[in-house]
Amino acid sequence: MSENIKINIGSDGIAILEIDVKDRPMNVITSDFAKELAERVEQVTTDEKIIGAIITSSKNDFMAGAELKSMLPSLMKLSNASEMVDAVVQSNGVSRNIETCGKPFVAAINGTALGGGLEICLACHYRIAIDRPDAVLGLPEVLVGLLPGGGGTQRLPRMIGVQNALELMTQGKHIKPAVAKSMGIVDELSSKEDLIGKAKQWIIDVGDPVKPWDKKGFKVPGGFDPNTTSTIQVFSIVNAMVAKNTNHNYPAPISIVSSVYEGCQVPIDTGLRIESKYFVKLLRDPVAGNMIRSLFINKQSADKLRARPKDVEKSKVTNLGMLGAGMMGSGIALVSAQAGINVVLLDSTIESATKGKKYTEKYLEKSIALKKMTSEKAKVIIDRIQVTTDFNDLKDCDLIIEAVFENREIKADVTQKTEKVIADSVIFASNTSTLPITGLAKASSRPKSFIGMHFFSPVERMPLVEIIMGEESSDEALAKSLDYIQQIRKTPMVINDSRGFFTSRVFSQACNEANEMLREGVLPALIENGARQAGYPVGPLAVQDETSIELGHKIHVQTIEDIGDEYKPQSAVDVAEKMYELGRLGKKYRKGFYEYPEDGPKKIWSGLAEAFPVSQTQPDLQLIKDRLMTIQSLDAYRCLEENVLTSPDDGDIGSIFGWGFPPWSGGVFSYIDTVGIKAFVERCDDFHKRFGERFKVPDSLRERANKNESFYS
Repeated sequence: MSENIKINIGSDGIAILEIDVKDRPMNVITSDFAKELAERVEQVTTDEKIIGAIITSSKNDFMAGAELKSMLPSLMKLSNASEMVDAVVQSNGVSRNIETCGKPFVAAINGTALGGGLEICLACHYRIAIDRPDAVLGLPEVLVGLLPGGGGTQRLPRMIGVQNALELMTQGKHIKPAVAKSMGIVDELSSKEDLIGKAKQWIIDVGDPVKPWDKKGFKVPGGFDPNTTSTIQVFSIVNAMVAKNTNHNYPAPISIVSSVYEGCQVPIDTGLRIESKYFVKLLRDPVAGNMIRSLFINKQSADKLRARPKDVEKSKVTNLGMLGAGMMGSGIALVSAQAGINVVLLDSTIESATKGKKYTEKYLEKSIALKKMTSEKAKVIIDRIQVTTDFNDLKDCDLIIEAVFENREIKADVTQKTEKVIADSVIFASNTSTLPITGLAKASSRPKSFIGMHFFSPVERMPLVEIIMGEESSDEALAKSLDYIQQIRKTPMVINDSRGFFTSRVFSQACNEANEMLREGVLPALIENGARQAGYPVGPLAVQDETSIELGHKIHVQTIEDIGDEYKPQSAVDVAEKMYELGRLGKKYRKGFYEYPEDGPKKIWSGLAEAFPVSQTQPDLQLIKDRLMTIQSLDAYRCLEENVLTSPDDGDIGSIFGWGFPPWSGGVFSYIDTVGIKAFVERCDDFHKRFGERFKVPDSLRERANKNESFYS
């Protein structure tokens, strides 16, 4: 009995294979599906009544890639690399059977086709796609540290040429069906109504069951001869781009280039085995494991609200009250309106509130210019935002988010004014990056309904939201907050209350370490380049400019006021304070660690050398990388020990999506595992002696190291 692929054989002798993977909202390649596909291909091959076959989907989209969570463990259990390669080659045999069975196969692509789903299409003899604006095609495996292991690195360059194929695969690009048609990935476009009819017609009219690369005299489009100048130039450029984009931290793009280069010089079957060897090599590299676990499996789990209390009824926000129309409030209003939520955007003046609404208007104007949205749809979104200065306009809101100035008194004032007009059941969330939620909740008459909701800037681009539980925050407050985060399509992480929470606290450790190096006399450019080569998106000096040296000073002053003698400032706080005293307040003021000339790119401030004299001896670049990544991972562990974090999973997701910890590492805890917990502790001990108390290893982490206990299996 078919559970994943329905087969219908018409009177015309054409078999329609409809993919409908059981218990999955979108088709994915599971072990059961792979087995069933092999059986269906065998049936088409051996049944004399069948003259050809169409592969399509009965779901809204065609197919995504392999379900890595279920399929990879069985492969990784094999004892050695050779056995793994044999297993991959065998599993990919079904695609080769499609190509060589002697009967034509057409892929009728009714929507999105990604990864292994697209690779099945590439094995078919003809491809027709519905020209849907919301559909995409691509081979994005590189984004989780892998290469297209189902024949993609061999079939795609043989179809569209080496250069175009490499660009798509090394960057993991998604493209629209019309673009795929122009590139030769898709042979024909169709409407939904005509899709199957066109597929049948091709089988009847043409029905060529032999792929071009199985015909005598085949040549790769655009030519491919490793000894010619043109080929050497292509691969020289590609290798240079890969090196620039990855700093050699990511082995997957390099393996893709090698697989294409080697595989396209030999017959397709040999090329497929070469691809399998590189695929297995990546699987056995910790980078792929790190990226798959954090960017794919754990992120999916977070997006599905694994932290949501089960006994609270599902909720949906219809009307959001947004207090504060600054950059954060404007961004939250934008993403909420895009998700279909009505927003009451409140500020102290109507001019400020209106300016906040214009943020959405300007953003959508860019989408219209890029033809990503119609002006009619943009107007609907903009009209969902109502500006006001009157707290009474919040009375019908079913969620309040406060994003006013980072000052306890101002936040307390708007909390109390809001609670006078909203219903008792409404959750009040404070968007703060540092102030403890329990303290802010003291201004509330309903602390159980008070919670922290820390967005990242710019809100429309940053995928993470940190939800902070105050001491009295209820399960209902958590559940409703998570439902809203899912509604606006963000990834949540849930933590317990603490000053600086998780992301702001641990993020700041790299900035502090950079400032320590600056004080030691390390060249500013060496610090910044070391960070970027490690995989951080921005150097720690530049990021302080962007987040504002002035804001850091105000947080420092506020913390002194809050906890007095108990406050233990970071070791290099004097460096940031000196910059503040010098009037170097950050990018907003066009002067910080960098200078921001109006007529050119930013450059490191020439006066830094005078403020912090440069030493005659400079450290190795690797030491810069190790210090930045180690100090953040160590403090993340302290957060876990202190129950600010409740799981390493959240720490890894938060570090990558919150502040850009190098994704190749899998996040702060995966990084410790990658280094090796014993080696990590030894490194911290060394740094403790050389650089200071901040590298002191907690006893519980040392005990873990003695037992050789990793954070992940």
